[in-house]
Amino acid sequence: MKEVEFAVSSGIISFPTIPMAKEVVVPDEPFVIGEELDHVRLITLNRPRHLNIISSKVVSLLAEYLEKWEKDEQAALILIKGAGRAFSAGGDLKMFYDGRKSKDSCLEVVYRMYWLCYHIHTYKKTQVALVQGISMGGGASLMVPMKFSVVTEKTVFATPEASIGFHVDCGFSYVLSHLPGHLGEFLALTGARLNGKELVAAGLATHFVPLEKLPELEKRLISLNSGDEKAVKSTIEEFSLNMQLDEDSVLNKKPIIDECFSKGTVADIIKSFEAEASKEGNGWIGPLLKGLKRSSPTGLKITLRSIREGRKQMLPECLKKEFRLTMNILRTSISADVYEGIRALTIDKDNAPKWDPPVLDQVGDEKVDLVFQPFQEDLELKIPEPEQCRWDGKYENSAYAN
Repeated sequence: MKEVEFAVSSGIISFPTIPMAKEVVVPDEPFVIGEELDHVRLITLNRPRHLNIISSKVVSLLAEYLEKWEKDEQAALILIKGAGRAFSAGGDLKMFYDGRKSKDSCLEVVYRMYWLCYHIHTYKKTQVALVQGISMGGGASLMVPMKFSVVTEKTVFATPEASIGFHVDCGFSYVLSHLPGHLGEFLALTGARLNGKELVAAGLATHFVPLEKLPELEKRLISLNSGDEKAVKSTIEEFSLNMQLDEDSVLNKKPIIDECFSKGTVADIIKSFEAEASKEGNGWIGPLLKGLKRSSPTGLKITLRSIREGRKQMLPECLKKEFRLTMNILRTSISADVYEGIRALTIDKDNAPKWDPPVLDQVGDEKVDLVFQPFQEDLELKIPEPEQCRWDGKYENSAYAN
């Protein structure tokens, strides 16, 4: 698996007069394919060589299709899948990195992505995600909120953003914070991976279907030609299996996870996790603890606070908060760790980031406070909550575009 492309779904923000960061475009290769099949609409993420990473073009096309089809009385069922061995490995990190020296070069794609996330969570038509492979970072935001999300034995999920100096975004400060116990903090801080069986058990997916049966399920859903939820569910269940968790699954370690990740600070979480790692039978903790200690101290502190705030916030509040965090982090308001993390992971690939500051106790709470500060009202993400103006609030009509 290409570790270089797992990650973040957002970008850099702010002054609209600056052109967006450039992305590599292959002529005649559509990034997203949208098909209209009677009452069924099929979206295929179509960058298999790049693990279907999310770029500015992908975000724009997804928003265009979803708005059109929600308003289309003939459209009843929306299917989304990824070409190749990945569903979506997350955001186009190289695009963000290339724009690091241009002030807010990716503002538009960031705004559009968070705005789109709200509409995916609240979509009015029946949606099914067919998740055959990698689904990480922002790519998972196209899976988890769906009415039905079908995973396989090849599905791999993770939210590893904190490890590169970023934060869990695209609505995941809401999603993860509402998981049972403190599983959300565990997944957000460690970037631990879940397989298909674990996703269903955790409530992050609805059905497990063997990979070999996925093409036939897709055909059956298309032939069903209906968005009736009961009929769609019944069809999926014909192919799905009730799978038992592997004995060594992290979901079977919930008492330890809840004990450690309920602590008030990142430092206390690590200390508690270390204590558990020393006990017999807890060898599974070692690799996760090692990764936790290698992650950006700034990213970890911001992520923990965002998850904790998410427990008390509704989805719109979480998305607005994540938009602010993204802008401030990628503006290097308190640290340039995100660019250093991307450099170490995807550019030089030395996996040896030099964090600034390098240790947790040098990341003061007053610094973390800065990236959470609200913007003036006209610069906030515009979430169009009233039904009568559901598709309002677009980037084009925001203060940024003007």
